[in-house]
Amino acid sequence: MERRSFIRKASASAATGGVILGAPAIVQAQPTVRWRMPSSFAKSLDTLFGVSDVVSKRVASLTDGKFQISTHAPGEIVPALQVLDAVQNGTVEIGHTALYYYFGKDPTWAFGTAVPFGMNFRQLNAWWYHGGGSKIFNDFANKNGVQALMSGNTGTQMGGWFRKEIKSLDDLKGLKFRVGGFAGAVLSKLGVVPQQIAAGDIYPALEKGTIDAAEWVGPHDDEKLGLAKVAKYYYTPGWWEGGPGLHCIVNNKAWESLPPAYKSALEAACAEGTVDLMAKYDAYNPQALLRLLGSGAQLREFPRAVMDASFNASQEIYKETCEKNPEFKKIHDHYFGFQRDQIRWAGVAEKRFDDYMATAKKR
Repeated sequence: MERRSFIRKASASAATGGVILGAPAIVQAQPTVRWRMPSSFAKSLDTLFGVSDVVSKRVASLTDGKFQISTHAPGEIVPALQVLDAVQNGTVEIGHTALYYYFGKDPTWAFGTAVPFGMNFRQLNAWWYHGGGSKIFNDFANKNGVQALMSGNTGTQMGGWFRKEIKSLDDLKGLKFRVGGFAGAVLSKLGVVPQQIAAGDIYPALEKGTIDAAEWVGPHDDEKLGLAKVAKYYYTPGWWEGGPGLHCIVNNKAWESLPPAYKSALEAACAEGTVDLMAKYDAYNPQALLRLLGSGAQLREFPRAVMDASFNASQEIYKETCEKNPEFKKIHDHYFGFQRDQIRWAGVAEKRFDDYMATAKKR
């Protein structure tokens, strides 16, 4: 009996040992996957393009180098504003972009990034990860050939650079403003002439007077583009981008072909990219703003009349679009319903604390 018991135990130990010894072989059995990821952002924008590198390096690290994603600047594979098209048609497996660039295809895409008077960074993250946002948005994205993974956020953006001051609604009439997507549609109701221009073309357009104003992101990135040299009035806030999310978008077939472990690695890498980018902007923007102001930029706040008119115009467009586009209405109602509760909660604790600290530190 003792001998039989010993043999049983020894066999069990050997079996357990076999599993442990076999683990590396299982890892090695995973396929080698190589993807290409074009970005909508120039390499000179270390923050925005940098998210692609964060994702790529982390995916490789988590898969022991078996899943490799090469990153590409605009123009290397496709132009900046054609990343979604390239992923949808399978030219590439994955891309990194701001989904509101594709507002013209369907305004519903804008909810992935930002909409006028929409959520800030924390609210969008809460909606995406724990409020059902990822599911309801990807129900739409999957119908259009892609899976969207949140991978970046800039925080509330600035309102842009203006060659002349904006003192009233009249100053907006006929203004040629580099601003795209939903913001452009809202501002056009106020007499603005919106212009969609890629980052690299903003400076020369302002310098030549082809446009009168331009918004990009915020102090760190705007300083890199040199916009303060050609337009000195720097306006706040960018009410059309309260907390714009960026995404890695993956072709549906490519996504489904990935082993579960690789999907998890990509999801984790994208989440890390989101946290990393927001931390960079919070760290870099304060000093960049001081340098801009020191070089002659003049900080201005949009007049209340402009803010109110913009808000009212945005509500008109939401109503009109909801009536025409069921997919848009579905996400619109979900998104803004979630935001209402978030605003109420923020007013209870966070806002009161921030307001106090803003005054206390001035003493």
